[in-house]
Amino acid sequence: MTLTFTDPGEQQRWYAVDDGVMGGKSHSGFRVEADTGCFYGEVSLENGGGFASVRREPDHIEPSLTQGKGISLRVRGDGRTYQLRLKSTALEDASAYRVTFTPTKDQWETWEFPWHSFEAVRRGTLLTSAPPLDPHTIHQLGFLIADRTAGSFALYVFRLAGLS
Repeated sequence: MTLTFTDPGEQQRWYAVDDGVMGGKSHSGFRVEADTGCFYGEVSLENGGGFASVRREPDHIEPSLTQGKGISLRVRGDGRTYQLRLKSTALEDASAYRVTFTPTKDQWETWEFPWHSFEAVRRGTLLTSAPPLDPHTIHQLGFLIADRTAGSFALYVFRLAGLS
């Protein structure tokens, strides 16, 4: 799967799930501009909050993703730490496989994540008894910020592709 942002309709496929579901005041969104996706918003630590996330429901998972060695991500960040999260049918609904990364501020970088680097978590707690990620079970992808730092953030995404 190669996910790019040349289709303006791509913006409608993303939706936010922020800490407001638990009383927090963080907010986020996802927009597409100039062939680039942007996960943006503000993290608030009020009311026990502290995370913001966006998710995308894939139309279908391309064989190029599931048959590859992992995921390659081309991003420009703001120096904050983010998570790439993959939902899997092998885990319960509130759980996901994640990798964390901290892009250098204002520089385009390519990050490569082999499947074995993803760890299963549920609400930030490592699930030690979960099976390793099987890419054939991925049904959703997204980004999350939960770095315990209040303030605005922006992660620009140029491409997400299978790692060959």
